[in-house]
Amino acid sequence: MMQTKPPSPPERPPWWRGAVIYQVYPRSFADGDGDGVGDLEGLRARLGYIAGLGVDGIWLSPVFKSPMADFGYDVEDYRAIDPLFGTLEAFDTLLADAHRLGLRVIVDLVLSHTSERHPWFLESRESRDNPRADWYVWAEPRPDGTPPNNWLSVFGGPAWSWEPRRGQYYLHNFLTAQPDLNLHTPAVQDAVLAELEFWLARGVDGCRLDVANYYLHDPLLRSNPPRRCQERPADGVPDISPYGRQQHIFDKSRPENLGFLRRLRALFDHYPDSVTVAEVHDDDSVARAAEYVAAPDLLHTAYGFSLLGPKLSATLIRDSLEAFAAQPGTGWPSWAFSNHDVPRAVSRWGDGSPAFAKLLVALLGCLRGTLFLYQGEELGLPEADIPREQLQDPFGKALWPVFKGRDGCRTPMPWDGALPHAGFSAAAPWLPVAEEHRARSVADQERDADSVLAFTRRFLSWRRGQPALRLGDIAFADTPEPLLAFSRTLDGKSVRCAFNLGAAPITASCWGESLTLAGHGWVSVP
Repeated sequence: MMQTKPPSPPERPPWWRGAVIYQVYPRSFADGDGDGVGDLEGLRARLGYIAGLGVDGIWLSPVFKSPMADFGYDVEDYRAIDPLFGTLEAFDTLLADAHRLGLRVIVDLVLSHTSERHPWFLESRESRDNPRADWYVWAEPRPDGTPPNNWLSVFGGPAWSWEPRRGQYYLHNFLTAQPDLNLHTPAVQDAVLAELEFWLARGVDGCRLDVANYYLHDPLLRSNPPRRCQERPADGVPDISPYGRQQHIFDKSRPENLGFLRRLRALFDHYPDSVTVAEVHDDDSVARAAEYVAAPDLLHTAYGFSLLGPKLSATLIRDSLEAFAAQPGTGWPSWAFSNHDVPRAVSRWGDGSPAFAKLLVALLGCLRGTLFLYQGEELGLPEADIPREQLQDPFGKALWPVFKGRDGCRTPMPWDGALPHAGFSAAAPWLPVAEEHRARSVADQERDADSVLAFTRRFLSWRRGQPALRLGDIAFADTPEPLLAFSRTLDGKSVRCAFNLGAAPITASCWGESLTLAGHGWVSVP
């Protein structure tokens, strides 16, 4: 008699698909040692709070050794924790505690550039014939002594600085203190992959890859063409920045980048439960993000800046998700409304009201993709207004007063409005606590069953029981602004979602019936 093989159990979806990941900006989350700057010990003491939100993991912005010219995004040593945040042992304890609570941990790796104090750069700049001479991007001046081409720094001014030791310019797409690595050099690729593996072997669950489309540049150093008048500026770039006047086709997003991304993915495949999350900062960041995840040998997921911009509309949301889905391949997207680089969404997009904050939490939670919730979104925190004399962000200092920089979204978490510095620290914090945040502190909202915090906890708890919202397909209904409606479907079971992005009530036909929603109202129907 023929033996029949029992059916194989269904393959478990990767943990990160449809996950909600909470971004922690460690300088501003919780201060454990009382010096006014958040740290790993402060974060560890608050892990229960994060787990209680109902999220799946943490994205931890950089805590590596750094001179802090760009607050950790200028790395001096990839394998050391900066003393400001703690020690490597403190990180290991934090990681273990997070795992015990069921929280995954993603670290933020900056591979396109280092600090000017990194030992690799200190050696590279000394001469043209040392062992690391080609580890950074060096170029001869033009005959008149000016930089080799017209590339600009995101932060303003030329992307080239003169180094007298070598008599050459070096490339920095951001601050002069952030020289760009030359990832065309195989030894540099080997070195940065080894830094990644150090953290994977230590047990982290993945890496967020800062500005992943900046890794490789045009080796011929050709100048970028000007942007034509009808073309929109690059996603995530302030309109006043000269950076937006160029088409960035030679200084980033090069086709050669895909080869390095495949090497990077091959490393992560040796750690099969880990994830790569790419940040993409491009003229069309949705298309570029989709390109970077289009095949199984590329990255796991990626996000761009299309939903981190200044205007919210139903069309924007629909166009962004449908544009990603229309790209070749079957890649998985990620989405965020707020993070450490842009003004908080409740202020950037709306009136800052609790009702609007709840709408944004629900809307984000119903989108198809891996979702990132920035610290304070669960409280509905508005953007803080930082006086010029207390400004810390070099981007804001360069473009003040037209652009005030990123400090307004980076102010300390308000844990208890009745305490000094809202319970963030016993000392004066590195950025002031916004007074309007005190009334929205964690302690205050935990006493209010109708608060944004209480809503976020209920919503994320409910979402966990809706497989269609985590993994299902999405199909949009044709509705007028400001109504956004779509269905999420998995295995024949659907959840229908509708959101009124405006402040006034709206009635419209949707799914063959009349639907009425209050201002900033929403509904989800299994």
